[in-house]
Order: sequence, then structure tokens, then C-alpha cells
Amino acid sequence: MENAKWYVIHTYSGYENKVKGNIERIVENRNMHDKIVEIRMPEEEVVEVKDGAEKVSRRKLFPGYLFVKMVMDNDSWYVIRNTRGVTSFVGPESKPVPLSEEEILSLNLEERKMEIDFGVGDSVHITEGPLADFIGEVTSVDAENFKFTVVVSMFGRETPVELEYGQAELLD
Repeated sequence: MENAKWYVIHTYSGYENKVKGNIERIVENRNMHDKIVEIRMPEEEVVEVKDGAEKVSRRKLFPGYLFVKMVMDNDSWYVIRNTRGVTSFVGPESKPVPLSEEEILSLNLEERKMEIDFGVGDSVHITEGPLADFIGEVTSVDAENFKFTVVVSMFGRETPVELEYGQAELLD
């Protein structure tokens, strides 16, 4: 959905999963997939040590809040606002305000869509960072984390450098 934007809704604390499920059910029942596109509850993995044993659990990054990608109109607003467990939209006087592009990226709500046009063995010109203007050879690409490794010659030594997509360009 091109005109769908991310909004933040406030829920009763501890009811985030239930509210998410309720909204997803309503979207399914009323066939509103084109208006309410996605619901996210950012979490992180936490490793706890209890009695000498490690236990991995998930923890909500923003307890009491859900992120909803939706096309804002009277119908979608009404569905969200009247879902049991939702207290309000986040914004002045509870008026929904969409998140900015920077907020979306910092919260990792959207998948970064970046591609590089080079691969292992290609020569690249580093364009950003402390090694800007160095030339090196790509030795590995980590597409999942948007990183790659380049070997540059520094002080007569081959030195591997990890870069992020966008920090180098292919040499002609």
C-alpha cells in the first residue's frame, strides 16, 4: 500500500498480544487488508541466567504500544479506536500522527530495501567513513545485515574492513 503510514496506538499494558490478535481478526472478518496492512509489536531476545542455566525469553521494547501500518480513513480509524484494549492513538489530543521516515527506520519497522551491484572479487572505491577514497577488493557480502568486507592495502599490509551498504561504489 503506497499511502499506508505507520501509526502508534496505546493499549492497556499487558494486552498488546490480545489487541494485536483482535485487530487482525477484525481485518480478516471485514476484509480490510487494503486499509489495515500490518501490526507490529517490536520485541527483543533477552538472555537470563537462573540457577546457572541460560534462558532466552522475549521482551517487548515498547510495553503498552503497538505500531499499525494503515491507510487512515473513518473506517480504519473506527476499527482501531473501538478495538477492546486500545486506549488511544498516539498524537496531540489522541489525533493520529503518522511516524516520520526517520522514526520508522530507527524503530526497524520497515525492511531496508538496499541492494549492492557488486560481489566477491570486485574492486570498489570506499566513499564514506575513515577509509574514504581507499580502493579495495570485496571478500564477502552479508546481505542479511547489509554489510560486506573489503580488503584494503594499508601500510603495506592487507587489512579487512567491514562496511555497510552505501559506503562504497563499484570501480569501472
